[in-house]
Amino acid sequence: METLTELADAMTRHLSEDGFHATPIERVTFARSSTLTMPMPNVYRPQLCLVVQGRKEVTSGDRVFEYAPGRYSVVTYDLPAIGRVIEATPRKPYLCLYLDFDPVMLGNLALRVPPPQAPSAPIDKTVSEAGTGLLDAALRLVRLLDDPAALPLLGPLAEQEILYHLLAGPDGARMRHITTSQGRLALVCRAIAWIGQNFRDRFSIEQLAAQVGMSPSSLHEHFRAVTAMTPLQFQKQLRLQDARSLMLVQHIDVATAALRVGYESTSQFSREYRRHFGESPARDIARLRASQELAVVD
Repeated sequence: METLTELADAMTRHLSEDGFHATPIERVTFARSSTLTMPMPNVYRPQLCLVVQGRKEVTSGDRVFEYAPGRYSVVTYDLPAIGRVIEATPRKPYLCLYLDFDPVMLGNLALRVPPPQAPSAPIDKTVSEAGTGLLDAALRLVRLLDDPAALPLLGPLAEQEILYHLLAGPDGARMRHITTSQGRLALVCRAIAWIGQNFRDRFSIEQLAAQVGMSPSSLHEHFRAVTAMTPLQFQKQLRLQDARSLMLVQHIDVATAALRVGYESTSQFSREYRRHFGESPARDIARLRASQELAVVD
């Protein structure tokens, strides 16, 4: 807990407002929230997500993950999810450190770090307890913000130390998948990335399979094993989350949002939206706005 407190203090010195903040450390982003937040869709990139203070809940498909201080997740492919801060106050805000993975640095380390002997974690998203080594390395990296002259030299060393602890820990096998250029998982990850760029357009399993060099049946089987969804279900989730964000943030009406994310029928969009989020688009957005206003008042 002492290391977490020091890490929170080090981050707070460089955070004056809520939101996501890029840092002078390449690939490192801080998140801060002094209030509880409403559920918001997001697509997580391959990265480390370490909660330092407060709590957050993330829903991916039918799975719910809770982050407490000192807990982290390793994301190894683009993952659509819904997140909300569930514990935060102005005096003790929610703080999270994100480190995007550098495939070259990770690949070089993976060749030198022996695979962990313990059973590997599942391929999909999990939440783990950060050990002393990982927390100490994260603290050393963040403290370099107070020493800009040393940052260019020592920053990559601290980042490598973080990656070492991840590769040597229970998520090591999953970390190595990021560096794999061959194999079915790499092809599935390529399919995930392609859908992320083209989810608003109509496509078939056959077209997607041709894009990544797999047979349709093999793609369907292995895609479901990795994401717990079919490719078309994955596309639908991205469309619905994108539409929700458009309506909430840009105040776009239901019909326009449906059309913009690729739906040809507003009624079909509303049916699928209700099944996914539990309410009609209009009622869901009204509830989220009311929750946002309540959080601001509190």
